[in-house]
Amino acid sequence: MSGKIFPAAQDAENAFYEALERCDLEGMMAVWAEDEDIVCVHPAGQRLCGQDQVRESWARLFAAGPRARVSVSQQVAIGAMMLAVHSVHENFTVEGDPRPTMPSLATNVYLRTAAGWRMIVHHASPAPGQPEAAPARTKGPPKTLH
Repeated sequence: MSGKIFPAAQDAENAFYEALERCDLEGMMAVWAEDEDIVCVHPAGQRLCGQDQVRESWARLFAAGPRARVSVSQQVAIGAMMLAVHSVHENFTVEGDPRPTMPSLATNVYLRTAAGWRMIVHHASPAPGQPEAAPARTKGPPKTLH
Protein backbone atom coordinates (compact mmCIF):
# COMPACT_ATOMS: atom_id res chain seq x y z
CA MET A 1 0.00 0.00 0.00
CA SER A 2 1.31 3.41 -0.96
CA GLY A 3 1.99 5.82 1.88
CA LYS A 4 0.66 8.74 -0.16
CA ILE A 5 -2.78 10.00 0.73
CA PHE A 6 -4.73 12.11 -1.72
CA PRO A 7 -7.41 13.99 0.24
CA ALA A 8 -9.25 15.05 -2.94
CA ALA A 9 -9.67 13.52 -6.39
CA GLN A 10 -7.94 16.60 -7.85
CA ASP A 11 -4.88 15.85 -5.70
CA ALA A 12 -4.72 12.35 -7.20
CA GLU A 13 -5.14 13.80 -10.69
CA ASN A 14 -2.31 16.30 -10.14
CA ALA A 15 -0.04 13.49 -8.89
CA PHE A 16 -0.95 11.36 -11.93
CA TYR A 17 0.14 14.02 -14.43
CA GLU A 18 3.25 14.91 -12.40
CA ALA A 19 4.32 11.24 -12.40
CA LEU A 20 3.56 11.03 -16.13
CA GLU A 21 5.86 13.97 -16.90
CA ARG A 22 8.66 12.67 -14.65
CA CYS A 23 8.33 9.06 -15.89
CA ASP A 24 8.05 8.13 -12.23
CA LEU A 25 6.69 4.58 -12.11
CA GLU A 26 6.37 4.44 -8.32
CA GLY A 27 4.69 7.84 -8.25
CA MET A 28 2.33 6.71 -11.01
CA MET A 29 1.38 3.49 -9.27
CA ALA A 30 0.85 5.37 -5.97
CA VAL A 31 -2.08 7.12 -7.65
CA TRP A 32 -3.77 3.87 -8.71
CA ALA A 33 -6.04 1.86 -6.43
CA GLU A 34 -4.45 -1.37 -5.27
CA ASP A 35 -7.14 -3.45 -6.88
CA GLU A 36 -7.26 -5.97 -9.68
CA ASP A 37 -10.32 -4.23 -11.16
CA ILE A 38 -8.41 -1.12 -12.32
CA VAL A 39 -8.49 -0.36 -16.06
CA CYS A 40 -6.12 1.63 -18.27
CA VAL A 41 -6.43 2.36 -22.00
CA HIS A 42 -3.61 4.34 -23.61
CA PRO A 43 -4.33 6.21 -26.88
CA ALA A 44 -4.96 3.63 -29.63
CA GLY A 45 -4.04 0.89 -27.14
CA GLN A 46 -5.68 -2.20 -25.76
CA ARG A 47 -7.62 -2.38 -22.52
CA LEU A 48 -5.31 -3.27 -19.65
CA CYS A 49 -6.79 -4.69 -16.46
CA GLY A 50 -5.25 -5.19 -13.04
CA GLN A 51 -2.13 -3.99 -11.30
CA ASP A 52 0.34 -6.11 -13.28
CA GLN A 53 -0.82 -5.05 -16.75
CA VAL A 54 -1.18 -1.39 -15.77
CA ARG A 55 2.27 -1.27 -14.11
CA GLU A 56 3.92 -3.03 -17.05
CA SER A 57 2.39 -0.61 -19.56
CA TRP A 58 3.62 2.46 -17.65
CA ALA A 59 7.07 0.88 -17.23
CA ARG A 60 7.31 0.46 -21.03
CA LEU A 61 6.14 4.02 -21.66
CA PHE A 62 8.61 5.42 -19.12
CA ALA A 63 11.60 3.40 -20.33
CA ALA A 64 12.91 6.23 -22.56
CA GLY A 65 12.92 8.69 -19.67
CA PRO A 66 11.22 12.05 -19.31
CA ARG A 67 10.93 13.88 -22.62
CA ALA A 68 7.30 14.95 -22.75
CA ARG A 69 5.51 17.82 -21.09
CA VAL A 70 1.78 17.56 -20.64
CA SER A 71 -0.72 20.27 -19.91
CA VAL A 72 -4.28 19.48 -19.06
CA SER A 73 -7.08 21.72 -20.25
CA GLN A 74 -10.83 21.83 -20.56
CA GLN A 75 -11.41 19.76 -17.46
CA VAL A 76 -14.95 18.71 -16.72
CA ALA A 77 -15.20 17.23 -13.24
CA ILE A 78 -18.15 15.34 -11.86
CA GLY A 79 -17.91 14.39 -8.23
CA ALA A 80 -19.88 12.56 -5.60
CA MET A 81 -19.06 11.32 -2.12
CA MET A 82 -17.24 8.19 -3.25
CA LEU A 83 -16.58 8.62 -6.97
CA ALA A 84 -15.19 11.37 -9.20
CA VAL A 85 -14.97 11.46 -13.01
CA HIS A 86 -12.69 13.92 -14.78
CA SER A 87 -12.76 14.44 -18.54
CA VAL A 88 -9.74 16.38 -19.83
CA HIS A 89 -7.79 17.34 -22.92
CA GLU A 90 -4.17 16.19 -22.63
CA ASN A 91 -1.79 18.38 -24.63
CA PHE A 92 1.69 16.90 -25.05
CA THR A 93 4.89 18.51 -26.26
CA VAL A 94 7.98 16.38 -26.79
CA GLU A 95 11.40 17.78 -25.95
CA GLY A 96 13.50 18.32 -29.08
CA ASP A 97 10.63 17.68 -31.49
CA PRO A 98 9.29 20.84 -33.18
CA ARG A 99 6.21 19.07 -34.53
CA PRO A 100 3.01 19.56 -32.55
CA THR A 101 1.64 16.35 -31.13
CA MET A 102 -1.93 15.20 -31.43
CA PRO A 103 -3.87 16.04 -28.28
CA SER A 104 -5.63 13.26 -26.39
CA LEU A 105 -8.98 13.13 -24.69
CA ALA A 106 -8.88 11.34 -21.35
CA THR A 107 -11.40 10.18 -18.83
CA ASN A 108 -10.02 9.59 -15.34
CA VAL A 109 -12.17 7.92 -12.70
CA TYR A 110 -11.28 8.13 -9.01
CA LEU A 111 -12.64 6.19 -6.05
CA ARG A 112 -12.56 7.38 -2.46
CA THR A 113 -10.90 4.65 -0.40
CA ALA A 114 -9.76 4.31 3.20
CA ALA A 115 -6.34 5.51 1.93
CA GLY A 116 -7.73 8.59 0.17
CA TRP A 117 -8.71 9.08 -3.47
CA ARG A 118 -7.28 6.59 -5.98
CA MET A 119 -7.52 6.22 -9.75
CA ILE A 120 -9.49 3.21 -10.95
CA VAL A 121 -9.80 4.06 -14.68
CA HIS A 122 -7.69 6.04 -17.14
CA HIS A 123 -8.95 5.94 -20.71
CA ALA A 124 -7.22 8.14 -23.28
CA SER A 125 -7.76 8.36 -27.01
CA PRO A 126 -6.55 10.65 -29.78
CA ALA A 127 -8.63 13.80 -29.99
CA PRO A 128 -10.45 14.24 -33.28
CA GLY A 129 -9.17 16.88 -35.67
CA GLN A 130 -10.57 20.36 -35.73
CA PRO A 131 -14.21 20.43 -36.83
CA GLU A 132 -14.64 21.31 -40.46
CA ALA A 133 -15.78 24.83 -41.20
CA ALA A 134 -19.43 25.17 -42.12
CA PRO A 135 -19.90 25.27 -45.88
CA ALA A 136 -20.37 28.73 -47.32
CA ARG A 137 -23.97 29.53 -48.11
CA THR A 138 -24.73 30.22 -51.71
CA LYS A 139 -26.65 33.33 -52.62
CA GLY A 140 -30.28 32.96 -53.43
CA PRO A 141 -33.44 32.19 -51.55
CA PRO A 142 -33.13 29.88 -48.55
CA LYS A 143 -34.16 26.30 -49.16
CA THR A 144 -37.02 24.97 -47.09
CA LEU A 145 -37.28 21.28 -46.41
CA HIS A 146 -40.53 19.73 -45.26
